[in-house]
Amino acid sequence: MKGFVFHGPGQSAWEDVPDPGIKDPTDAIVRVDTVTVCGTDLHILKGDVPEVRPGTVLGHEAVGEIVEAGSDVRTVRPGDRVLVSCITACGRCRFCREGAYGQCLGGGGWILGHRIDGTQAEYVRVPHADLSVHPLPGAVDSEDAVLLADIFPTAYEVGVVNGQVRPGDTVAVVGAGPIGLAAIVTARLYAPERVIAVDVAGSRLDAARRLGADAVAAVRDDPVQLVADLTDGLGADVIIEAVGVPESFEMCTRMVRPGGHVANVGVHGRPATLHLEDLWSKNVTITTGLVDTSSTPTLLRMAAAGRLPTSSLVTHTFPLGRMEEAYDVFARAADTGALKVVLGGQRHDTLAVSAA
Repeated sequence: MKGFVFHGPGQSAWEDVPDPGIKDPTDAIVRVDTVTVCGTDLHILKGDVPEVRPGTVLGHEAVGEIVEAGSDVRTVRPGDRVLVSCITACGRCRFCREGAYGQCLGGGGWILGHRIDGTQAEYVRVPHADLSVHPLPGAVDSEDAVLLADIFPTAYEVGVVNGQVRPGDTVAVVGAGPIGLAAIVTARLYAPERVIAVDVAGSRLDAARRLGADAVAAVRDDPVQLVADLTDGLGADVIIEAVGVPESFEMCTRMVRPGGHVANVGVHGRPATLHLEDLWSKNVTITTGLVDTSSTPTLLRMAAAGRLPTSSLVTHTFPLGRMEEAYDVFARAADTGALKVVLGGQRHDTLAVSAA
């Protein structure tokens, strides 16, 4: 079969790789129908995630069909259409029993496309399939569903829930990429007074407005001052950091009000300075986190009911075999206008490209 293989920083290829097989009785083999590229995949290619070994098939999000299931798998069977979660959960360890699947001690957590071969291939082996794949209702098409494998649960759990968004809050989302846009959508479920989006790209700020941001600010236009102006000098109640660079994190700590929350979602490849000389007396809560995907069943039900505008984030679609082109378009988002690229699905044999 073919897969997209990481060979080291800056080196990758769509190439022949061995077909996966059942290794443990809790495994399932999924024929991949639809995948997407994540910002974390770009971090891997830059060398920001050194534990990913050369030779690993990347990808941790997919929709597909079960073609083989181990003898201990109980919740799915061959022929089932499923969402492959970005997080694998054994279901038995202390953290899984608490719903903290991202911290799984039983061979799970974020392993697909990280510690084992991932989903950007024609087939993928999914360990602990009972909790790590989700049967899909017919009302949710593949392009919508694949965005529920990672970006929506990540934005919701690590951003909105960790940030403790409440009715009437001012929420600032720094970074209007896919995660930031999903954070805007899911923050609005809690009826904040306003949502402010910050980014460097005008096209992403336009997308943020379409998805519900009440105000937007380009980084060059002093968003810290905008937040202060809109909150009578207090600062935002909740700041969601969705970039993953030191400058954006430090900006977030300048925007937050005393007693507020900074929810860091971005994947950081470099150290950021924590200015405790300014923050120590302000009762600020800073959270970090890896998504658990415990919210995925709820988000799936909302998508089936038409309550989540998932596919509106998809700007480019490709056949699965044009993985290298999809990566290039996604990596050059400032030039291409890419928000989310999707490969395969119902457009498997054609190329459709549109800019948001």
